[in-house]
Amino acid sequence: MGERDKEWEFHLRSLSSSARDSNYAPDPASDPSLLNSVKRLYELCKSENSEDLIARVYPHLNKIFQRSVASISQSQSQTSNGLLLLAILQFFLDFGDAILHDTDPSLKTFFRSCLSREFSDPVVAETTLEFLNANKRKLLSSFPTLLPQFFPLLLKLIAWNGEKFEKLFLRVFPRLISPGSFIPLFPSLVDLPILVVALEKVEGSSGSLVGSSIASIQQSAAPQMLLALMDEAYTGSTIGDGGADSESEESNTMAAADPLFLELLKDENDGLTERHWTSPAMAAALQAVISTPQSDRLKEALRMAPRFLDAYFALAVRDFSSSLICALIPLLMTRYTTLFPDKIFSYEVQKRLLEFMLAAFHRSPDFIAVLKKPIVDKLGEAYDNPAKTELALQLCWAIGEYGGGGESHKDAARELFESLELLLYENLSSSRLGLRSGSTVRKSSQSRLLCFVVTAIAKLATYHRELLPRTSVSLAKVARSRISDVRVWKRARDYLGLMNEPAICWSVLGPSSVSSKSNQNPGTVNWNEASSKMIAHIPFYMLGAQEGPPFHDFSFSDVIPRR
Repeated sequence: MGERDKEWEFHLRSLSSSARDSNYAPDPASDPSLLNSVKRLYELCKSENSEDLIARVYPHLNKIFQRSVASISQSQSQTSNGLLLLAILQFFLDFGDAILHDTDPSLKTFFRSCLSREFSDPVVAETTLEFLNANKRKLLSSFPTLLPQFFPLLLKLIAWNGEKFEKLFLRVFPRLISPGSFIPLFPSLVDLPILVVALEKVEGSSGSLVGSSIASIQQSAAPQMLLALMDEAYTGSTIGDGGADSESEESNTMAAADPLFLELLKDENDGLTERHWTSPAMAAALQAVISTPQSDRLKEALRMAPRFLDAYFALAVRDFSSSLICALIPLLMTRYTTLFPDKIFSYEVQKRLLEFMLAAFHRSPDFIAVLKKPIVDKLGEAYDNPAKTELALQLCWAIGEYGGGGESHKDAARELFESLELLLYENLSSSRLGLRSGSTVRKSSQSRLLCFVVTAIAKLATYHRELLPRTSVSLAKVARSRISDVRVWKRARDYLGLMNEPAICWSVLGPSSVSSKSNQNPGTVNWNEASSKMIAHIPFYMLGAQEGPPFHDFSFSDVIPRR
C-alpha cells in the first residue's frame, strides 16, 4: 500500500498544480503528463471504490475541465483537449452519483466546445467513438436525448474520418435515432457525400479543420455574404470585382456561407429544415465535383452512406411507430430524385428507398390512402426524368397491389384511380398528336410505365367494383388506340377479356393475400362459382399462343367434363 499511496499523492499533486490558475500555463492540456495522471487516478478510484478518494479527486478534475473549456472558447488552446476532457468525463459518468455531479451539462459542453473543433482529429474521433460505445447503456438510460441532439456533429466526424471508423460508428448509430431525430436524420444520411464536399470546401478556403470551429467560420462569413448579396442586388457587381484573387477568395467564402452549406455544417439537430438544392453555390459545388476527380474521402462517403441507410431502415422497422414511418415516406419520394450525382451511389440509394417504401406499403396498405396527395403529385411528374418515371411506376404497382389503401378506403381509391386515368389519357392524347418523341429507351420506359398504369387500373377495379364501368371505358379506349405501343393496348385488351370472367379475374388481379372480401386464396380459381359468374369465352391466357379475341363460343362444361 505504501507504493500505491505514493503514486496517489504524486498524481494528486499533479492535478492540484494544473487546477490552479496560472498565467504561464493557461491551457491544462499543454502538460503532457496530466492526461496520464487523470487516467491513473480514475483507475485507483475504481479499484479502491472509496468515496473519500473520489471526493478528493473531484474538485481538481472539475476545475481542470472548466479551465480546458475556457482555453478552447478563448482560442488560446494550441493543443488537443479532446483526450483530456474525455478522460475527465469518464470519471464524471462513473462517480457522478457519489459526488452529486450532473454530467449532462459537461457532456454537452464537450460536444459544443471541443468536439466541434476536433472532430477531424483522427485520434480524438476514435477515442470519442470508443467512449460513446463503452458508455452507450449509461448514456441511453440517463441521457437519452444527447446523441440524437448532436447527430449532425457525429456525422461530420465519420464523414471526415471515413471507413476506418465505420464499424465503431455503426455501434453508436442506433443511439443517434430517437423520435425527435428519426426524420431529420434521413436527409443527413443521404447527403453524407455533400457533407464531405462542404467540409472540403471549408478546409480549402479556411485551412485545416483541426482546432478550427466551423461555427465561427460561418459567423464570420455570414456578414460578408450579406454585403455581397446587397451589393449585387443594387449595383449588379460583387465585392470580389476588385481583382481575380479577391474574387476567388470571396466566392469560396460565400459558398461556405450559403444556406445549404450552413445547414449541412451544423452541429446540432434543430429539426427538419428545407435543403436548398437549387442554390447557386450548390450547383457550382456539384459541377466542380463532377468535373474533377473525386477525393478519397468523398469516395468513402459514397460507399458508406448506403450502408448507413441499411442500418437506419432496419431500426425504423424494428423500433419506430407506423405514424413516424408514414411521415417519412413523402420525404423518401422527394429525395429519390434529388441525390448526389454519382451513378453507382444513386442506384444503391434509390434501390434502398424503393425497397423500404414498398415494404412499408406491404406492412400498412392504408399508408397509400393517407399519402394519396404526395403520391398523386409524383404521378403527375412521371415524365420529367427517368428517375421520376421509375418512382411513378413503383407507385402505380403499389396502388394496384394494395387496392389504393384497401377495401375500406373507397374515396382515396377513387382519387387515385382518377390520377391513373388522367395519366393514361394524357399519354393517349400526346401519342395521337405525335408529341411524345424521343429516344427508343425513353419510349420504352414510357410504355413500361403505361403497362403498369393499365394493370393498376384493372386491379383497382377488382378491389372496388364500383370503378368497373369507368375501368371498362378506359381500357377499351386504350385497346382501340393502335397508335400507342403494342404492349400497352394488348395488355388493355387482355384485361378487358379477363374482367368478363369474375371468378378468374379475382384470382389473377386480386390481392396477393387472403382478403376479407373473399376467402379465396391468391392464385386459385373458385370453380364452384363458375356456373353463375363465368360466361362464354375461355380467358386469354388459356388459349396459349392464339392471337386476337377468342373465336370459340362454348361453355367450360364442353372443355372440362363434369364428374
